[in-house]
Amino acid sequence: MKIRLVTGISAGAAFVLFVLLGRLPFTLLIYLIGSISLYELLRMKRVKLSSTPGIISLLMLWTLLLPSVYEQMEIIKLTKVEAVLFGVLVLLAYTVLTKNTFSFDEAAFVILSTLYLGMGFYCFIEIRNYSGIGIEMIFYAIGVIWATDSGAYFIGKSLGKRKLWPEISPNKTVGGFVGGIIVSVVFAIVYQTITSFTDSYILILFTTVFLSIFGQIGDLVESALKRHYQVKDSGHILPGHGGMFDRFDSFLFVMPLMYFFLRFF
Repeated sequence: MKIRLVTGISAGAAFVLFVLLGRLPFTLLIYLIGSISLYELLRMKRVKLSSTPGIISLLMLWTLLLPSVYEQMEIIKLTKVEAVLFGVLVLLAYTVLTKNTFSFDEAAFVILSTLYLGMGFYCFIEIRNYSGIGIEMIFYAIGVIWATDSGAYFIGKSLGKRKLWPEISPNKTVGGFVGGIIVSVVFAIVYQTITSFTDSYILILFTTVFLSIFGQIGDLVESALKRHYQVKDSGHILPGHGGMFDRFDSFLFVMPLMYFFLRFF
């Protein structure tokens, strides 16, 4: 527990510092976190990052993470989406070149893993760069996720009796699920009172409940992956916490949803 606490405080403080710095330092940090997460995810399928499919997927991820100001890559006259689609074709062609020792199933896993991580971490970068309220939105997302995790853990441990989804995550309970939402709402009310970063308490309450639910779904998605591939933790880079993918699983659902809210509402 002591190692977990020390790691959490030090890693959290370092991450907050990069959020405050923003721009290139934050973008480079997200590139690093995304790359490590891809390594951890591919390892579940026993695909090495140093292999041909691993290198192609890493290049696809780096392309997806390019901030919107670089969407059009003038050097190769392609958009980001076009470049990634070309990478998909290369991966599929590779299944033929290897005579199916690298199978279609493995190619599909690599492609979906890259898109999953690329979408989530790209939205992280874009929200931080969002004019005016980007930094407030990032801290709001961090607060919602941390409050949800804390509430789910402590309330679930105290009051949780009924299992939420034992086939996926045996330790999660319905009480913890609801408790996580309640604590995240309390955080959001306090945060809104301090920052006034939206015009409506109703909007912040609705958004927080929505994000808290989907943050927990993101956690369950990773649990399902680990259970399917019989892995306890995605990695060991964070003592007491597991891997990068373990720590950012909820963000991979929350950040795209926040990005869509900013774009369309």
